[in-house]
Amino acid sequence: MLLLGKSERVALWRQLAEGIEAYTEGIPAHRVTPEMDPAKVRAYLSAVDFERPREPGEALAFTLEGLWRFQTHTPHPNYYGLFNPAPTTMSIAADTLVAAFNPQLAAWSHSPFANEIEQFLVRALGGRFGYDPAATDGVFCSGGAEANHTAVLTALGRAFPEYLERGARALDREPVLYVSSESHHSVLKAARVSGLGMQAVREVLADETLRLDVAELRATIARDRAEGRAPFLVVATAGTTSAGVVDPIDAIARVAEEEGLWVHVDAAWGGAAALSRKLRPVLEGIERTDSITFDAHKWLSVPMGAGLFLTRHPGLLERTFAILTDYMPREAAGLDVVDPHKRSLQWSRRSIGLKVFLSLLVAGWSGYQTAIEHQAAMGELLREKLAAAGWEVINRTPLPTLCFVDARHPEGRSAAYLDAVARSVVLSGKAWISTARLRRTIPALRACITNYRTAPADLDTLVAALEEARTAQASPA
Repeated sequence: MLLLGKSERVALWRQLAEGIEAYTEGIPAHRVTPEMDPAKVRAYLSAVDFERPREPGEALAFTLEGLWRFQTHTPHPNYYGLFNPAPTTMSIAADTLVAAFNPQLAAWSHSPFANEIEQFLVRALGGRFGYDPAATDGVFCSGGAEANHTAVLTALGRAFPEYLERGARALDREPVLYVSSESHHSVLKAARVSGLGMQAVREVLADETLRLDVAELRATIARDRAEGRAPFLVVATAGTTSAGVVDPIDAIARVAEEEGLWVHVDAAWGGAAALSRKLRPVLEGIERTDSITFDAHKWLSVPMGAGLFLTRHPGLLERTFAILTDYMPREAAGLDVVDPHKRSLQWSRRSIGLKVFLSLLVAGWSGYQTAIEHQAAMGELLREKLAAAGWEVINRTPLPTLCFVDARHPEGRSAAYLDAVARSVVLSGKAWISTARLRRTIPALRACITNYRTAPADLDTLVAALEEARTAQASPA
């Protein structure tokens, strides 16, 4: 039963394709969120008994129904959430091919085509960020967290070569790195698991525009040096998770150059602005940085997960990650090729880049520019619709993430009120939004345009759901 017969396979592939097509066509009319009822999910699964295997078609139908019923539908045009997109058609096809061919991307010799695709993409995307494509190095990752971890380790190895052999105990001074208070917490996790500890991360409080305060960065570095610490890395953010704000990358890069520090940009979401002529200026200075995190599974709309670490310093990935072994394949020894396991936190892994490659092969740079600029335009339109309905947008960014409060309600800036509004919208099933805390303490509702299918009518649905939530909060319990 592990390999079905040909006729069973053909029927299963047809049923699978019809199920995917029904989802693609039907999702806009479906509720965005499921009921928050663990008992119902577990009751549905209670019908499963591995002692009584099911027919393939029945098993697939059971799973399709479960996914329809018990999932927040991130491909829905009224999902305004955490950078989870509707996947492109070609990326769905690519992941299907990857599942069937199962390319092994630890050794180049086991899948030359899939490996060369990823290096082709590294150079092509590096060029879009302003790196010299011929000198761009990089590796695909599970996501932005792994890419940021890679940045921390690479910068550590460059600043403290002894760390790679003997670890943190070899260092005679405390290494420290710098991030904005609005940065992604994966950098904290990277510091913890790399042996530095979270206290090695200096959170520089963002200014009133929610961008890293460059003057405060300079002062913090100077203070750490005076107290005997060893600064080695500055992380800028291009598209903060909460507010979609881009740090002043060019100014941060200048500070890093003056101080002799590695400068990394977490551009997991906002980096896609590099594909838009209109939005590209927001990334000014990114070509001067040492490395970049970019997630194709965010604004390039491919399935999870497709992270990417890029650097303009060839050879540093091998220096950081290469381990000599006597059991890995040697068929490609002596060839001008790259074995991914020598330059990544991962060892054996699936082909990540194929879904990006196929999507770009069909849409091209111009297709992505159109999609990205459409979403930015929907962000501007939502800003107008919110203002007309009495909601005040409190963040400033050309990227389509909006943080807002209720200007018509006496408690419209309180965390309790805003949390209640978000919960009401989500439970209605009409849209998914969330709340955020800006500069650590300022509560706001948050809506991000993450879907190339989101249209003006969808924005009207969101504003109407917000109005219903506002009315519900004003009514007696």
